[in-house]
Amino acid sequence: MFFDPAYFVFALPPMLLGLWAQFKVKSAFNKYSQVRTQSGINGAEAARRILERGGIGNVTIEPSKGMLSDHYDPRSKALRLSEEVYGLPSIAAVGVAAHEAGHALQDKTGYMPLQLRSVMVPAVSFGSNLGPIIFMVGIFMAGTLGTTLAWAGIMLFGATALFALITLPVEFNASSRAKELLVSQGIVSSSEMKGVNAVLDAAALTYVAAAAQAIMQLLYFLNVMNRRD
Repeated sequence: MFFDPAYFVFALPPMLLGLWAQFKVKSAFNKYSQVRTQSGINGAEAARRILERGGIGNVTIEPSKGMLSDHYDPRSKALRLSEEVYGLPSIAAVGVAAHEAGHALQDKTGYMPLQLRSVMVPAVSFGSNLGPIIFMVGIFMAGTLGTTLAWAGIMLFGATALFALITLPVEFNASSRAKELLVSQGIVSSSEMKGVNAVLDAAALTYVAAAAQAIMQLLYFLNVMNRRD
């Protein structure tokens, strides 16, 4: 299976899309990290304003190490911002910070896709690693047992593909909330939204690429099973 030419038919397009998405993110973030906000507000201050506007007082805003390591942790109620975002008053910084604050707003309002994604995390962590291994073991085994194992691996990995699909509305909605609140709260002006859009739209493309990769991987597994049958 490692030398199966069909694998590249399924894997290459989403891989190229992922590389393009990563390039777009780094390019947009680096460009607009150099553009200072007219308001002088940094990422941490932007996130705090948005949380206060949403009536959220139980979420901490913390600096974290690692470039673009920004994320919201619903379990510990912590919004963690990378050093490039936390303290810099740039358009890129406030855009990313507002996006992560958007996830906190989703958590407060019980946004269903976010809740579903959070519930799926343990299963996805298990299935994304073990599913392909079980599938490959099943493919190389003969008989009914091999087929059963292969289908079990497919079902386990299927949770990863579903998780990637559910992530799309979660991320798109957070960006939509961020863009609206950045202007309404006076954090950026309408003219500065071009930069915010460039950064957040590029970030959204990475999630599209991740979903495409998971779906195409799943389709490849199904293709192998079809040929096996």
